[in-house]
Amino acid sequence: MLTQTELKQNVADAAVQFLLPFLGPDVILGVGTGSTVDLFIDALAPHKDRFRGATSSSERSSERMRALGIEVLDLNQVPTMPWYIDGADEVDHALSMIKGGGGALTREKIVASVAQRFICIVDESKRVETLGRFPLPVEVIPMAREAVARRLAALGGTPVLRGDFVTDNGCQILDVSGLSITAPAETEALINNIPGVVSCGLFALAGADLVLMSTQAGVRRFERNP
Repeated sequence: MLTQTELKQNVADAAVQFLLPFLGPDVILGVGTGSTVDLFIDALAPHKDRFRGATSSSERSSERMRALGIEVLDLNQVPTMPWYIDGADEVDHALSMIKGGGGALTREKIVASVAQRFICIVDESKRVETLGRFPLPVEVIPMAREAVARRLAALGGTPVLRGDFVTDNGCQILDVSGLSITAPAETEALINNIPGVVSCGLFALAGADLVLMSTQAGVRRFERNP
């Protein structure tokens, strides 16, 4: 039986192989954050001469790419890009996701918004019928933390401040457990509209276009609009 690390490596390798035919001298990729993305970056690096560079959702990923010789561009220099590649903490049947376990959810949403298509790379442990088993990360402006927490509690969640953690944007994260998210897009819009919320970790209004999911039987492919 494959370990979770082996499953992650398999899907990272599969994502690189999927992307190779689309690479070219002017291509810029969007790259996310997390342990599976770390493996994707490592697998992509040997092909760095086949594309222009990448833009990233976190300092962690940017540093890793620079160390491997991949040019990292500021997103403000990038009007569009064909692909954004990132992991997820949960994915449902409609390819809506919970993200933000690593704390980069807002920048992930921003970079993904510039890409034409979002490729989500996960192992099979991330597949769920209903989102919410994984606590939903909500990035908040520090002065609004308690006000936002009260609103989240009124929605039926239990918000807990992520201790000793500050996002790359200088903000804090409330991890909200106890939610059963049966209408992800509506819940995303509702939480994002709470004053003081920078962004929540629901990716449903703009979910994944393609999910590559590593299983014991191989890497499976799910498309939003096949």
